[in-house]
Amino acid sequence: MSAALWLDVGVALGALLALTLLLNGVRHVRRRHRMRGTIHGLTGLLVGCIAAIALLVGINLLTYARFTAEQPVATISFHQLGPRRYDVTLDRHDGDIVHTTLTGDEWELDARIIKWKGFATVVGFKPLYRLQRLSGRYTRIGDELSRPPTAIALANDPGLNLWEIAHRESGWLPLVDAAYGTATYLPMSNDATYRVSMSVTGLVARPANAAAKKAVENWE
Repeated sequence: MSAALWLDVGVALGALLALTLLLNGVRHVRRRHRMRGTIHGLTGLLVGCIAAIALLVGINLLTYARFTAEQPVATISFHQLGPRRYDVTLDRHDGDIVHTTLTGDEWELDARIIKWKGFATVVGFKPLYRLQRLSGRYTRIGDELSRPPTAIALANDPGLNLWEIAHRESGWLPLVDAAYGTATYLPMSNDATYRVSMSVTGLVARPANAAAKKAVENWE
Protein backbone atom coordinates (compact mmCIF):
# COMPACT_ATOMS: atom_id res chain seq x y z
CA MET A 1 0.00 0.00 0.00
CA SER A 2 1.42 3.41 -0.96
CA ALA A 3 2.06 6.18 1.55
CA ALA A 4 -0.66 8.34 -0.04
CA LEU A 5 -3.18 5.51 0.28
CA TRP A 6 -2.22 4.94 3.92
CA LEU A 7 -2.83 8.63 4.54
CA ASP A 8 -6.23 8.54 2.81
CA VAL A 9 -7.28 5.47 4.79
CA GLY A 10 -6.08 6.98 8.07
CA VAL A 11 -7.91 10.25 7.50
CA ALA A 12 -11.09 8.46 6.47
CA LEU A 13 -11.01 6.16 9.51
CA GLY A 14 -10.27 9.10 11.79
CA ALA A 15 -13.18 11.09 10.39
CA LEU A 16 -15.51 8.09 10.72
CA LEU A 17 -14.43 7.49 14.31
CA ALA A 18 -14.87 11.17 15.16
CA LEU A 19 -18.38 11.21 13.67
CA THR A 20 -19.31 8.03 15.56
CA LEU A 21 -18.09 9.43 18.86
CA LEU A 22 -19.90 12.72 18.34
CA LEU A 23 -23.17 10.94 17.51
CA ASN A 24 -22.77 8.70 20.56
CA GLY A 25 -22.14 11.81 22.64
CA VAL A 26 -25.34 13.42 21.40
CA ARG A 27 -27.27 10.20 22.04
CA HIS A 28 -25.98 9.94 25.63
CA VAL A 29 -26.82 13.58 26.34
CA ARG A 30 -30.35 13.05 25.09
CA ARG A 31 -30.63 10.10 27.47
CA ARG A 32 -29.37 12.38 30.25
CA HIS A 33 -26.05 10.54 30.56
CA ARG A 34 -24.34 13.90 30.47
CA MET A 35 -20.92 12.84 31.74
CA ARG A 36 -20.64 9.96 29.29
CA GLY A 37 -21.99 12.16 26.50
CA THR A 38 -19.46 14.89 27.25
CA ILE A 39 -16.55 12.41 27.22
CA HIS A 40 -17.67 10.91 23.90
CA GLY A 41 -18.23 14.35 22.42
CA LEU A 42 -14.85 15.75 23.47
CA THR A 43 -13.07 12.60 22.28
CA GLY A 44 -14.84 12.89 18.95
CA LEU A 45 -13.77 16.50 18.60
CA LEU A 46 -10.17 15.56 19.42
CA VAL A 47 -10.12 12.73 16.88
CA GLY A 48 -11.74 15.02 14.32
CA CYS A 49 -9.05 17.66 14.86
CA ILE A 50 -6.31 15.07 14.44
CA ALA A 51 -7.92 13.85 11.21
CA ALA A 52 -8.22 17.44 9.94
CA ILE A 53 -4.54 18.12 10.70
CA ALA A 54 -3.56 14.89 8.93
CA LEU A 55 -5.60 15.96 5.92
CA LEU A 56 -3.94 19.40 5.80
CA VAL A 57 -0.49 17.81 6.08
CA GLY A 58 -1.42 15.36 3.31
CA ILE A 59 -2.50 18.19 1.01
CA ASN A 60 0.87 19.87 1.52
CA LEU A 61 2.81 16.64 0.95
CA LEU A 62 1.09 16.19 -2.41
CA THR A 63 3.31 19.04 -3.66
CA TYR A 64 6.35 16.77 -3.09
CA ALA A 65 7.61 13.82 -5.14
CA ARG A 66 9.04 10.56 -3.77
CA PHE A 67 12.52 9.24 -4.44
CA THR A 68 14.56 6.24 -3.29
CA ALA A 69 17.73 6.57 -5.39
CA GLU A 70 19.20 9.09 -7.80
CA GLN A 71 16.60 10.06 -10.38
CA PRO A 72 16.25 12.88 -12.93
CA VAL A 73 14.14 15.84 -11.81
CA ALA A 74 14.70 18.52 -14.47
CA THR A 75 16.56 19.76 -17.53
CA ILE A 76 17.58 23.42 -17.64
CA SER A 77 18.59 25.28 -20.81
CA PHE A 78 19.92 28.80 -21.45
CA HIS A 79 19.84 31.28 -24.32
CA GLN A 80 21.82 34.49 -23.82
CA LEU A 81 19.87 37.73 -24.28
CA GLY A 82 22.66 40.12 -23.36
CA PRO A 83 25.58 40.57 -20.95
CA ARG A 84 24.85 38.38 -17.92
CA ARG A 85 21.19 38.04 -18.95
CA TYR A 86 19.64 34.74 -20.05
CA ASP A 87 16.35 33.30 -21.21
CA VAL A 88 15.90 30.11 -19.16
CA THR A 89 13.75 27.01 -19.73
CA LEU A 90 13.31 24.59 -16.85
CA ASP A 91 11.77 21.34 -18.10
CA ARG A 92 10.65 19.47 -15.00
CA HIS A 93 10.46 15.69 -14.84
CA ASP A 94 6.78 15.91 -13.81
CA GLY A 95 5.94 17.51 -17.17
CA ASP A 96 5.78 21.17 -16.14
CA ILE A 97 7.87 23.64 -18.13
CA VAL A 98 8.95 26.95 -16.59
CA HIS A 99 10.21 29.91 -18.64
CA THR A 100 11.93 32.86 -16.99
CA THR A 101 14.78 35.35 -17.32
CA LEU A 102 17.78 35.26 -15.01
CA THR A 103 20.71 37.63 -14.63
CA GLY A 104 24.13 36.75 -13.30
CA ASP A 105 27.03 34.39 -13.93
CA GLU A 106 25.55 31.22 -12.46
CA TRP A 107 22.20 29.57 -11.92
CA GLU A 108 21.06 27.94 -8.69
CA LEU A 109 18.27 25.44 -8.14
CA ASP A 110 16.97 24.89 -4.59
CA ALA A 111 14.86 22.04 -3.24
CA ARG A 112 13.38 20.82 0.02
CA ILE A 113 13.67 17.24 1.31
CA ILE A 114 11.67 15.37 3.94
CA LYS A 115 12.91 11.99 5.24
CA TRP A 116 10.97 9.63 7.48
CA LYS A 117 11.79 7.20 10.25
CA GLY A 118 10.18 4.54 12.43
CA PHE A 119 6.64 3.43 11.62
CA ALA A 120 6.45 5.77 8.62
CA THR A 121 9.12 3.75 6.80
CA VAL A 122 7.41 0.47 7.76
CA VAL A 123 4.15 1.48 6.05
CA GLY A 124 5.95 2.60 2.90
CA PHE A 125 6.67 6.32 3.28
CA LYS A 126 9.55 7.23 0.95
CA PRO A 127 11.77 10.33 1.13
CA LEU A 128 10.13 13.34 -0.50
CA TYR A 129 11.54 16.27 -2.44
CA ARG A 130 10.15 19.45 -3.95
CA LEU A 131 11.86 21.92 -6.26
CA GLN A 132 11.58 25.23 -4.47
CA ARG A 133 13.32 28.07 -6.30
CA LEU A 134 15.40 28.89 -9.40
CA SER A 135 17.66 31.93 -9.19
CA GLY A 136 20.59 33.73 -10.78
CA ARG A 137 23.76 34.50 -8.85
CA TYR A 138 27.07 36.26 -9.38
CA THR A 139 30.53 34.77 -9.01
CA ARG A 140 31.95 37.87 -7.31
CA ILE A 141 30.55 38.86 -3.93
CA GLY A 142 30.75 42.53 -4.86
CA ASP A 143 28.44 41.98 -7.82
CA GLU A 144 26.11 39.92 -5.65
CA LEU A 145 25.80 42.81 -3.19
CA SER A 146 25.44 45.61 -5.74
CA ARG A 147 23.22 44.04 -8.39
CA PRO A 148 19.55 43.08 -7.89
CA PRO A 149 19.01 39.31 -7.69
CA THR A 150 16.60 37.44 -9.95
CA ALA A 151 14.64 34.43 -8.71
CA ILE A 152 11.44 32.54 -9.38
CA ALA A 153 9.41 30.37 -6.99
CA LEU A 154 8.72 26.83 -8.21
CA ALA A 155 6.26 25.74 -5.50
CA ASN A 156 3.59 26.96 -3.11
CA ASP A 157 2.43 25.67 0.29
CA PRO A 158 -1.22 24.60 0.44
CA GLY A 159 -2.46 22.94 3.59
CA LEU A 160 -0.19 22.62 6.62
CA ASN A 161 3.52 23.15 5.86
CA LEU A 162 5.08 20.06 7.43
CA TRP A 163 8.58 20.86 6.14
CA GLU A 164 8.62 24.24 7.85
CA ILE A 165 7.28 22.81 11.11
CA ALA A 166 9.78 19.94 11.08
CA HIS A 167 12.64 22.27 10.11
CA ARG A 168 11.80 24.71 12.88
CA GLU A 169 10.96 22.12 15.54
CA SER A 170 13.69 19.57 14.82
CA GLY A 171 13.15 16.34 16.78
CA TRP A 172 9.60 17.22 17.85
CA LEU A 173 7.77 15.21 15.17
CA PRO A 174 8.27 11.48 15.87
CA LEU A 175 7.94 10.25 12.26
CA VAL A 176 10.09 12.90 10.56
CA ASP A 177 13.78 11.98 10.50
CA ALA A 178 15.00 15.15 8.77
CA ALA A 179 13.74 18.20 6.89
CA TYR A 180 16.41 20.18 5.12
CA GLY A 181 17.24 22.19 2.02
CA THR A 182 19.56 21.32 -0.83
CA ALA A 183 20.89 23.33 -3.77
CA THR A 184 23.08 22.97 -6.83
CA TYR A 185 24.60 25.67 -9.04
CA LEU A 186 26.65 25.86 -12.24
CA PRO A 187 27.59 28.59 -14.74
CA MET A 188 25.08 30.07 -17.16
CA SER A 189 26.22 30.14 -20.79
CA ASN A 190 24.64 30.59 -24.21
CA ASP A 191 22.98 27.38 -25.51
CA ALA A 192 24.10 25.40 -22.44
CA THR A 193 21.90 22.59 -21.16
CA TYR A 194 22.19 20.80 -17.82
CA ARG A 195 20.47 17.76 -16.34
CA VAL A 196 19.55 17.87 -12.67
CA SER A 197 18.99 14.77 -10.54
CA MET A 198 17.93 14.16 -6.96
CA SER A 199 20.20 11.79 -5.03
CA VAL A 200 20.15 10.55 -1.46
CA THR A 201 22.51 13.42 -0.59
CA GLY A 202 20.64 16.16 -2.48
CA LEU A 203 20.52 17.83 -5.88
CA VAL A 204 23.18 17.00 -8.48
CA ALA A 205 23.64 18.91 -11.78
CA ARG A 206 25.68 17.74 -14.78
CA PRO A 207 26.40 19.25 -18.22
CA ALA A 208 24.19 17.77 -20.95
CA ASN A 209 25.77 19.26 -24.08
CA ALA A 210 29.05 20.66 -25.40
CA ALA A 211 28.22 24.27 -24.52
CA ALA A 212 27.55 23.32 -20.89
CA LYS A 213 30.74 21.23 -20.66
CA LYS A 214 32.79 24.12 -22.00
CA ALA A 215 31.16 26.54 -19.53
CA VAL A 216 32.04 24.25 -16.62
CA GLU A 217 35.62 23.81 -17.86
CA ASN A 218 36.08 27.60 -18.05
CA TRP A 219 34.26 28.26 -14.78
CA GLU A 220 36.26 30.39 -12.38
